Amino acid sequence: MDDTGEHGIIAAPTDQGTGNWSYISFYVGTNTNIGTGRDNTIKIQSQGGGLAAMICDDLVLNEYDDWFLPSKDELNELYKNRTLIGGFAKENYWSSSEYSNNSAWSQDFSSGIQDCYYGNNLMNFNKSIFYRVRAIRTF
Repeated sequence: MDDTGEHGIIAAPTDQGTGNWSYISFYVGTNTNIGTGRDNTIKIQSQGGGLAAMICDDLVLNEYDDWFLPSKDELNELYKNRTLIGGFAKENYWSSSEYSNNSAWSQDFSSGIQDCYYGNNLMNFNKSIFYRVRAIRTF
């Protein structure tokens, strides 16, 4: 919830599976802040992004079709509220925020660490790794 108590983030009650961030190396200029996940997801999709953004964008749940891949900061809010939300695996989840042409931010739900690396070693192309996906929407 925001400071007004009238707007907030709703997480899907379960994971949508796993997917990669991108099949190809590209930079679309995504953001990390709360409130930017929807625009990030649209940008990723417009460049032919991978499964993670597509899975969220294609989701229809409880008659809502406005789901998206959370930004880095939105994903961190899910992590902070993971017990209340429930159903998270102790694995990495993708955000819609990129770090470079070849890497994007993820969050480890066993430790809370947000990273754009894989196993503490910068990979040439970590956007191709399959991580878990949890869609969100705003109200």
